[in-house]
Amino acid sequence: MAQASTPSPSELAPSQDTTTVLTLHDGAQRQNVSRADIETLPLYEVTLNHFEGIKGRFTGVWLDDFLAEYGLDEPTPLRFIAHDDYTTFLSREDRREKRFLLATRLDGEPLTLSEFGPTLLIVPEDAAAVEAGTASMTHWVWSIRDIIAP
Repeated sequence: MAQASTPSPSELAPSQDTTTVLTLHDGAQRQNVSRADIETLPLYEVTLNHFEGIKGRFTGVWLDDFLAEYGLDEPTPLRFIAHDDYTTFLSREDRREKRFLLATRLDGEPLTLSEFGPTLLIVPEDAAAVEAGTASMTHWVWSIRDIIAP
């Protein structure tokens, strides 16, 4: 399998699963978001080897499109919290430098916790460099539970 390919539009039908997969926090407001909610946006896919061992065709939406849809595209840093409580911040500048894909599926199937789901943040253009250890993996967040805007 090629280490990384250019993301392309996906032909998968959007999910109908309305189970909450993550929570958005904007100040005091909270919004539960399902895979169906996320996949109302155009889907893209990329084939790559994730540095943690999973590999295949990852499908999801561009993070910037998702954030704009929910009014979280302001320049303040966003905090991402995973199910294991790992936390990282992503600034507007980070999002200007690279395109982030919020993946919801692997090989057409919903991402599960054992596959670092239900949502996974990847940087397709950095896949080979991250696997080689020449680029930071800090912004590759798996099993995202919360996205928080201060």
